[in-house]
Formats: sequence, structure tokens, C-alpha cells
Amino acid sequence: MLDLKFIKDNQKIVQEAIRLKNVNLNLQELLLCEAQVADCKKKIELLQTERNANAKRVSQSPKEEREDFILKGREIASEIEQLKPILNNLEHRLRDYLLLVPNIPAKEAPIGENEDFNVGVKKWGQAPVFDFPFLNHTEILQKNRWSEERISQVCGSRTYALKNEMVLLDMALLQFALRKARSKGFELITVPSLVRDFALYGTGHFPEGKEQVYFLSKDNLYLSGTAEVPINSLHSGEILQEEQLPMLYAGFSPCFRRESGSAGRDVKGLIRVHQFYKVELFVICKNDREESLLWLYKLLQIAEEIMQDLELPYRVVECCTGDMGLGKVRMFDIEAWVASEAKYRETHSCSSLHDWQSRRSNVRYRTSDGAVKFCHTLNNTAIATPRILVPFLENHQQKDGNIYIPLALQPYLEGQEYLLPHN
Repeated sequence: MLDLKFIKDNQKIVQEAIRLKNVNLNLQELLLCEAQVADCKKKIELLQTERNANAKRVSQSPKEEREDFILKGREIASEIEQLKPILNNLEHRLRDYLLLVPNIPAKEAPIGENEDFNVGVKKWGQAPVFDFPFLNHTEILQKNRWSEERISQVCGSRTYALKNEMVLLDMALLQFALRKARSKGFELITVPSLVRDFALYGTGHFPEGKEQVYFLSKDNLYLSGTAEVPINSLHSGEILQEEQLPMLYAGFSPCFRRESGSAGRDVKGLIRVHQFYKVELFVICKNDREESLLWLYKLLQIAEEIMQDLELPYRVVECCTGDMGLGKVRMFDIEAWVASEAKYRETHSCSSLHDWQSRRSNVRYRTSDGAVKFCHTLNNTAIATPRILVPFLENHQQKDGNIYIPLALQPYLEGQEYLLPHN
């Protein structure tokens, strides 16, 4: 959410952000609604002033004149009561408009309509060259009895069940990411997947992303798609002290996404599933552009280090304005090489949002000179399973059918250098 005064004072900049991010929002309707809210509030304030003055006349007037003033007071009160629901509706409408106002993208961000306009930043590692008929990840899982195909009959499409060594590998990857995060100074935290709607509005997943979220109507709770959602609201309503910042969280949680609108895309395998696990890095820092930029690059560096430790070839792309989402100032994706498709697929996403989320969640801090400001927030994927298993299995498969385990991951798998099929 942007500050309303900023929006009014910088209409051209905001309008350009709306255009660049392809947001369905009429800025002039928002400004008209704001003017109507201000006008309605002014009318109520004037009537309240008039009512107070009239009440004094009642007490100061002769008894025979009081009835007229009493009647007048009732008329004023009636007018105020008629205006209150009008103001309430206008304020709700204005709030709805403000929730759709995009953040201003950084001048360095590439301009474009969709992911086709994302810009490559760097590549690391070499795509493997196989001297044998290599398998895709689903074939590897089936061949080694590392998955249970019948699970879809029980749980529906876009579900999975890992078995045997694959369960251990999945857990090892998550443990590895948590240890990496802790070594970088992040506080580890497990968070529930169940959240109230205000938390999803706080991160910006609502109102636009409602179709992607599972809703438990009986409990009025939602299933979150990332630990970012509850962590962003952990300090909602608080005024932190500057010396408490930055706050670094590494959140672990089960994650749920409906994948609405993705029918026919990545139906097989582990790319696009309804339930998964993720370690998410989340930073709350001072309201300072340079510090935000520093943390953006630090988060990206951590994600790259994880990929390098896992010995997975990848590329970094900077997301364009039309692909970065409503609240992002800048955004980088890491995409791992998927051998069976001969292309890169996204495994990590790293974003800076400045104070766009903290305004929605009301997370502030007091500076050393006593000023109160909204914090800046950033987030980044440390690891998401089972998606990471796709490039991991395909890139590390060996001619004899074993799966190579990189040195950095071996301590989490009892020192094994290769993952052997279960007998």
C-alpha cells in the first residue's frame, strides 16, 4: 500500500506504475472516492459542531424556547446518522482501491509485460552432458520406487507421495537450508499454515490472489502458500525500536496453493503441486533504500550459495515490471537447469517491497531521533520441496542409476556420496 498523500502528490508516477504492472485500477476513480470521503467527513464534522452549539442553546434558552432547539438537535442527529453509512461505504471503497495501488518499481527494473521480458543477469555451472539415456524426474522416481503413484486416486491431481530414500533426501534439503539460514544470522521459526485474512491482505496476496488460496469457511481461516504471510504480520501494530532492526527470520511451514488457472500446465511430476514445504527468508529492516538494496543482494547471494552447494547449474534473471507483482520494487528469480526439458525453471524468488507491506500490516519502528516510520520488508526462498527435487534428480543422475549427493548435503544423509535405490 502506498501513502495516500504520496498518491495524490505523485499522480503521474503512480499512473505509470499502474501501467507498467498491468494493474486493473482507475486512478481517477480512486482520487474521486478520496474526495468524496473527505467531503462526507467535513459535512459530519460541521453537523457535529452545529449540534454541540445547538445543545448549548438548549441549556441556555428560556424554557418556552427550548422545544425548538430540541427539535433542531434531533434533525441534526438524524442527518449525521444518515451520513454515517454513506461514509462507511465510501471508506471501504477507498480501502479497496488503495489495496490495488502497485508499488513504484525501481528505475533499474526491466520494463515489460510478462516473463518473456525478464532479463538474464548471470549463469553458474554447466548443464550436464549425459553419455547414457537419461531419465526425467518422474521416471527416476518410478524406477526406484521413490514415489507412490496411487496417491492421486486418494487425494486428487497435483498431489504426490514420496517414499524411502526420497523422503530422506527431501528432509535433508530442508535441514540443509535451515542450517544455512541460521549460519547467516537468521532466526529459525516454524509457523502455521492457517492464517486469518488480514495476514494475506498484509503481504499483498489479497485481494488479487484469492483464487489461489484454500479457504476453510467454517473456521474463517485460509491455508497460506508461504511462511512470509504469518511472519509479515508477527509485529503488526507494534512500534519496534531501531536497534531491534534488522529482524531476520527463516520460516518453515507446509504451504498450499490451489494453482487456479494452471490447468494443463506441468500436470505430471513435482513442478506444480497443491501442497509443498518451504524455508522462506524474511527481512524487516529500516526504512532506507540503500539498506533495502543491500539486503536484496544478500538474500540473492544466500540463494545462489545454496544452489552452488547443491551443485545445480542455474541462471539469475531480474523480473520485469509486468512479472514482478503488485508490491515489488525489484525482484530476482533463480532458475535451475532441468535436463529433461532442456530449459531453466524457477526455484527461488527474491523480492524487495520497501514499506508497501508494512503499511498494510502496520509494522513500524522508532528511529534514534524519535521519529516513527514504517519498516522495509524483503523475502526470498531458501528452499522449496519437492520442486527442487526436479533439477536435483535429473542433473545428478548417474549411468548406474544412482543419484550423486553433493558434498555439502552429505552430512544430512549419513555421509552418503550416492543415493542408492531401496531394496
